Amino acid sequence: MYSHILVTVAYDAGHDAGPSLHVARNLLAPGGQITLLHVMEQAPVFALNYLPEGWHEDLRRAIETDLMDLAANFDNVSVIVSEGDAAHEVLEQAHAQGVDCIVIASHRPGSKGFLLGSTATKVVARAQCAVHVARRPATPA
Repeated sequence: MYSHILVTVAYDAGHDAGPSLHVARNLLAPGGQITLLHVMEQAPVFALNYLPEGWHEDLRRAIETDLMDLAANFDNVSVIVSEGDAAHEVLEQAHAQGVDCIVIASHRPGSKGFLLGSTATKVVARAQCAVHVARRPATPA
């Protein structure tokens, strides 16, 4: 059982944080803490001129609100929204928060995932704590 678990929450198509939260609840020691983390990706430079003013702050608030809704089902939970490369941010937050386990969702990779690597692959390879990969069903091609 772990005393502080970092759960990554992504908002890509077909993602449901439920399985990762279920895993975290089962791995958490009594009195333990959960941190929910979402890493916002940078908007493509070419798109910035077409986005409405304040879009970034509005998106960040919406994500924080959703994470707080997910957090309502736990006793000792915190929420973090960061920006940058997802794998790097997950590892940085895990270190900064002193977590002893990361729960990260991953779909079954296709050949592109094997060649380029996925966020989960990078986190597993570089984490200095335990990592539990919660598999998502493969999406049809």
